[in-house]
Parts: sequence; C-alpha cells; structure tokens
Amino acid sequence: MLKHLLAAATLVTLTAPAAFAADLDGRVLKIGTDATYPPMETVDEATGEIVGFDVDVMNAICEKVNCVPNFVNTAWDGIFAALQQGEFDLVISGVSITPEREETMDFSEPYIVVSQAILLQVDNASMTLDDFKAGGQKLAAQTATTNAQLAEELVGRENVSLYDNFSAAILALQNADVQGVIIDGTSAAAYEQEFAGELTVGITGLQSDPLGIVFQEGDPTVDAINTGLTAIQEDGTLDELKAKYWGTN
Repeated sequence: MLKHLLAAATLVTLTAPAAFAADLDGRVLKIGTDATYPPMETVDEATGEIVGFDVDVMNAICEKVNCVPNFVNTAWDGIFAALQQGEFDLVISGVSITPEREETMDFSEPYIVVSQAILLQVDNASMTLDDFKAGGQKLAAQTATTNAQLAEELVGRENVSLYDNFSAAILALQNADVQGVIIDGTSAAAYEQEFAGELTVGITGLQSDPLGIVFQEGDPTVDAINTGLTAIQEDGTLDELKAKYWGTN
C-alpha cells in the first residue's frame, strides 16, 4: 500500500509542473494588434471594440490557460519594436513565421496557414501575374510584411507601392492608383465580400505562410500559450472559428 502511495505521489510531483505552466493564474496579457486587417482583426464601428479571428483565437486560448486578454490597437510599422520594449506581452496580428523574425523573437506553434493572393478590380479580373511582371502595372502591399517581400520578388521593387496599412492599399486599388493588392487570401476574401462587384480575388495560389503568436525572445509564456493552442485544436474550437470566418475548417 505504501509503495502505491509513493508511486502516486511521484506521479503528482511529475505532472504538477506541467499543469502549473499552463495556468497563467488570471494574468492580464497586454496584446498588440494592428486592427486594420479584416477578418483577422478590425475595429467594430458600432462598439469600438477590436474583433476578428485572431481575437477569438486568443480569447479561446486564454479560457484554457486562465489569462485575460487586453488588446491594444497599434500601427504595424512599430508593433515589433513595441513588443521588444516591453509595451506588450505578445503580438497577434496575422504575423507570418519567418526565419528572419525568429532570429529576434519567439513564436507560438502555427495556428493557421494562409496562402497569399492578389486583389484586383472586377473590371481587370482577367489580369495575370505575367501582366504585372511585364511592368507598367503597380502591385500594392503593406510595408514590412511578407506580402511586400513577395511582391518585390515577383514583380520587382519598381513595380511595388507600399502603404502603412492595407486599408490605404485597398483605397489605392479602388482609385486605380495601383492595379492589384497582394494580401493573405483569408483577408482578400473578406475585402472581396465587403466590396462585392468592385473588387475580386483575381490571382491565387501564391506563397503560403504559417501564422503565429509573437513573444519577446526567451519569454516562458509561450509554453502556456502553446498548451492552450493545442487544447483548442484538440477540442475542435479552432476548426469552429475557421468555419465561422471562412465557412470551412
């Protein structure tokens, strides 16, 4: 009997640290996000609240690991510097996991993989990537993103116009200042729906990027967040959220 009790005590001792690591004890997490990128994150005009897929993912994770998310709308061009300076505990904002970023920041496991696409005006729906490569046609993207990097690789820097946010890039497309906007396919579909009859996802099947939650290098919080992420993957919550926003999992 004593042998069994000792074995049970040993098991508790071994499992307790893992359980504790996944419990953030009600900690409030300050989360940076650039809420200009529907459906990943945007500001609800009626309530002023930040909403979207990334927000729902983070809320679901916090339900699993006992934390309270506090989202802060932040311009993309300063979001990683703010994280490094400790203004945020983490960033979730449709961030692609890249080797360059992993050199200075830590990432969670990927929570979705997105394929990049090009938005066009409906009147130019027949345009191809070769039309852009030939020159004379401008491709827009948000500065300092993997979208911008891919745009330059595809058509050359001289054919790329960069904007501080995708809202400005979309406006440029509507005004015919550019002929296309390279953007994650998930968000391209949202803009196509918002501007039905005006904009269309004309070119697809480009580079695929895994998206992750970003932390300062060495932050142990990533372990708990990964535990929560695994939990919402295993119980079907993540698939439900994908279906909510895109009608598919």
